[in-house]
Amino acid sequence: MQVLVAFALVYVFWGSTYLAIRVAVEHIPPAMLGGVRFLVAGVLMLAFCWFTGRKIAITRREAVWLFTIGVLLLSGGNVLLAYSEIYVPSGLAALIVAVVPIWVALIDGFVLRRSRLGPRGWLGLVLGIGGLAVLLWPQLQPVITGSNAAARDLRMELIASGVLLVGSLSWSVGSILSSRAQLGVGPVVATGWEMTFAGLVNAVVAFALGDHHRVQWTGRGISAVVYLVIFGSWVGFTAYIWLLEHVPTPKVATYAYVNPVVAVFLGWLILHERIDAYIAAGTVIIVAAVALVNSSKLKRAAPEQIPARLPACEAGAD
Repeated sequence: MQVLVAFALVYVFWGSTYLAIRVAVEHIPPAMLGGVRFLVAGVLMLAFCWFTGRKIAITRREAVWLFTIGVLLLSGGNVLLAYSEIYVPSGLAALIVAVVPIWVALIDGFVLRRSRLGPRGWLGLVLGIGGLAVLLWPQLQPVITGSNAAARDLRMELIASGVLLVGSLSWSVGSILSSRAQLGVGPVVATGWEMTFAGLVNAVVAFALGDHHRVQWTGRGISAVVYLVIFGSWVGFTAYIWLLEHVPTPKVATYAYVNPVVAVFLGWLILHERIDAYIAAGTVIIVAAVALVNSSKLKRAAPEQIPARLPACEAGAD
């Protein structure tokens, strides 16, 4: 029963973070959102670790690692996700982010040459590219044929989708570095430091951009931030760590297939985002592609090569 509850927490809360981000950026600029969210979550997580007797002190070398990983994941990855959701529906954003395992496979196989994909993995890569093409086809058509206001809106959505792909690449690089970092602190403390460092960087960027003049501290926006801190960063992360200790890692990794589906459903249910034939087909194709790539990598890679802290920093949800 505890395992089922933990899976439900990871599936639902991490899948719902896309919806919460979409609501938050209606009132809070992306960099400011990232600064507030991760500073609060990170500092309080480190305080909790200190009160419970965990070691939170880190060396200068560890600080450099954690700063770099945190910025790649939660500044380059999460803030660009928040920016894209100004223009891209939350469900579509979740589906584009779902290609992260494909980015990781490409970097692992062709840049680092640490592992090679088998036929199943290559099929997943091809399917993933095809799934993205299906998802983005409604935005691609006006670029070719249209020039009215609606076409311009779709072009902005396409540009934001491209930004999101760049953010997914940043997240993937950060995830690979996270899997290779040799740290003297546990994953909870490491994530607390990553969130704190990224929160500071995001806050500096926000003030440099003048976000403090544009932010609207509405009840709806603040509620979204509180939800992201509590349920995205703390509850979901705690459930994930507990699952890693009690359930085989490949089963825990199924969050990568379920979260996009949850995000699409919640976006449709709460924000009335469209689910057309392109979204439906793209969902099926991308989830299948990620499953193929992940199963191929899990079969061929050593256990320690699987980036265990990636979802923790979604906190990354994501």
